[in-house]
Amino acid sequence: MTITIYHNPDCGTSRNTLAIIRQSGEEPNVIEYLKNPPSRERLVELIKATGMTPRELLREKGTPYAELNLGDPKWTDDEIVDFMLAHPILINRPIVVTPLGTMLARPSEAVLDILPKPDIGPFTKEDGEVVIDASGRRV
Repeated sequence: MTITIYHNPDCGTSRNTLAIIRQSGEEPNVIEYLKNPPSRERLVELIKATGMTPRELLREKGTPYAELNLGDPKWTDDEIVDFMLAHPILINRPIVVTPLGTMLARPSEAVLDILPKPDIGPFTKEDGEVVIDASGRRV
């Protein structure tokens, strides 16, 4: 089974998502999208598969979003994709692709909804937040 994560190792949510996937027993294909950005075709496929619009997938924090005035509704979907390709940091993360679906895994535990084996046992995020307790329940 193939799982792919478009990952930013500097992002806590992305690191937690990767840890959840690995704890499920899967070793995903990890694409550090800042080093290896997707092609236009692949990015458009990912956006469509998430059910989101390009604007919904834009990341604001820590990006040139404000400087590029991307909050202005004048930008078309194609133009927003162009900005994402020119500045991959604008692509929100992590995007996870599994045989059960594709999603922007925010919060990280959302990825459980598309994992083939979501019963991963206890899991605590890097910041100490318990996601799944010792009894296996989502908190």
